[in-house]
This record gives sequence, C-alpha cells and structure tokens, in this order.
Amino acid sequence: MDDSVVINPIVSSLERFLENKNYSKLIVITDTNTRKYCYNLVKSNLPKHSVVSVPVGETHKTLATCEQIWEAMTQAELDRHALVINIGGGVIGDMGGFCAATYKRGIDFIQIPTTLLAQVDASVGGKLGIDFRGFKNHLGVFQQPVRVLIDPVFLETLPPRELRSGFAEVVKHCLIADADKWHEIREKDLERQKWPDLIAHSVAIKQAIVAQDPTEKGLRKVLNFGHTLGHAVETLFLRKAPKERLLHGEAIAAGMVMESYLAYQKKMIDRQTLEQVEEFMFSVFGKADVQPSEVETIVSLTRQDKKNRGNEVRFSLLTAAGSCAHDVAVSPAEMRKALQYYMGL
Repeated sequence: MDDSVVINPIVSSLERFLENKNYSKLIVITDTNTRKYCYNLVKSNLPKHSVVSVPVGETHKTLATCEQIWEAMTQAELDRHALVINIGGGVIGDMGGFCAATYKRGIDFIQIPTTLLAQVDASVGGKLGIDFRGFKNHLGVFQQPVRVLIDPVFLETLPPRELRSGFAEVVKHCLIADADKWHEIREKDLERQKWPDLIAHSVAIKQAIVAQDPTEKGLRKVLNFGHTLGHAVETLFLRKAPKERLLHGEAIAAGMVMESYLAYQKKMIDRQTLEQVEEFMFSVFGKADVQPSEVETIVSLTRQDKKNRGNEVRFSLLTAAGSCAHDVAVSPAEMRKALQYYMGL
C-alpha cells in the first residue's frame, strides 16, 4: 500500500497530514448524516475552516447539489491553494472530489471515508463523478486525492445494512484477485469478518490495479466485475419509489451473481464456482426484487455503461475464483438469460 492511503486513527493521521502544509483556506464537505455523526470526531483537530452540508443519499448526487457546493466554495473565497476535506461515504467522496477537481480547474482534496464501501473502494483510485438524468456516474473525471485517511472507527456509526453493502466490494476484490481470501471470507458470516484486515487487503488490491492502469484503458476494468448489470439494476431501483431503492453493494451483489452466470455460460468458470458465488451472495445479501417485466429495461440500461465500445456491451467476467477478464462482449439475449437465472425463472 502506498502512502497516499493511510489507515490509522483519524486524529493522528489528519494532524500528520496538515502539519507543514500551507493551505490558504479549508472547506469541509459533509452530508447531513456525517455532519451529525462523523464531523465531530475531527473538527477540533482542524484549523479555521468552513463547512458545507448537503442532503444525504444517492438521489442527491447531481449537478444541482454540485452547484450548492461550488456556490459555498465561491462564497468562502477559496483560491487554488485551498483544501477540500470530504467526510462521508461514496456519494460525498465522488461528488466532493468532483467539485474540487473542477473548481478553478482543480484544487487539492482529501478523502475521509466513513462507510465500509468508501473505505475499501470508492475513496481509492481517483474516480470522481455524479449521476445525470438517472444514469449512474454519468459525468466525472479522474483525479487523485492528495490523501485518503481511513479509520475503521467510523464503521461504528453505520447501520448494519450500510456495513453489509460495503462488504460487497470486499467480496468483489477477493473474487477478481485473491482466491484464498475468497474462500476464507465465505466461511464466515458478516459478524465474524475482520474489518481492519479486509480494508487493508481491498485497498492493496485496488491500488495495485490502478497503478498499472490509472484511467481504465484496460486492466482496471476488472474492478467493474458485477457492475455492468449491477449498475443497471441499481439505476432501475433509483428510478422507483425511494423506499424501494437498493444500496450500491446490494445491487453489485446481484450483479456478481448474474455475471458469474454469464461466465459459466461462456465456459470461463465451472459450475462449482458459480454455485459458491450464488450461495454466498444470497446468504449475505438476499435477492433483489427484480421483476420479469423489468428485464428489458435493465438490458437497455447497460447500453450506457462506460466500458462499452460502439454497439457492444463489454463485461468483466471471472475466469476462475481469484482472476478476471475484461472487455468480454455480451449480447442482449445472454443478459436476459442471466437475469432470468437470477430470478429463478
């Protein structure tokens, strides 16, 4: 793990980062939850700063919210020597980083991820963005934070469902890059997982892949295993009534089952691997309530996936537990079969 990511108590890591720095101004970005539960853990260790708090949730990861953040930056008279501190989960990290990367052509920002999902995945790698017209992460840039400060203590502020959602990305990293770790974690239920160990493990895997392909031209695409159909399912649920929405990890867990079935159908993995993935995902995450009438909508949503080339929808699919291929073309008919398999039809 390189020194851009620090896993330590937040007070000491934040003080160490800020010492000898000469930022002109600081602004902290939170959502309403992290303002209440997480900001207090760091505010006394910050020099003079301003705070902007935005509504919580994926439905607010939009240009309209970015305008609020840019307005707050402008009102605070931030110059190009200012620092943005994002305190939150994947939504705040993605959106706050995007706002920092585009404000006056880019100012420094650090990520303080407060959810398991953000600690193991979203805060690492420099992918920033927002949703647009209902399409997930449709607008964005690549820009690395100057530091990611991870402290597992923030996980104590999470409801169980949020913790479980983040675990999906831990599982994904094991499935694409570490078969031994995959077999280790699937032998334990959620309560017995060792979070500090799993956070460090996931960060190391993601950093190693991103270092080889920072702007996702090739290898980095394997990090999208489960995300092509998973993002389409997540987008579908975002468009339903808010009470029906799926958390990101829940949608990706569904996507990993569907995409493992695609790999099995293409003879890339054996039946045993498919069954192990399916059994574990259903036992931890349950089954998303996808209806047969929604299959065509989900398939059509994959046409907006960022890995696509021309009219081809490209997937990252397992070649075994612990390894993954990218740029695998999948037809609409194959996707329909995978969705029907997931639904048990």
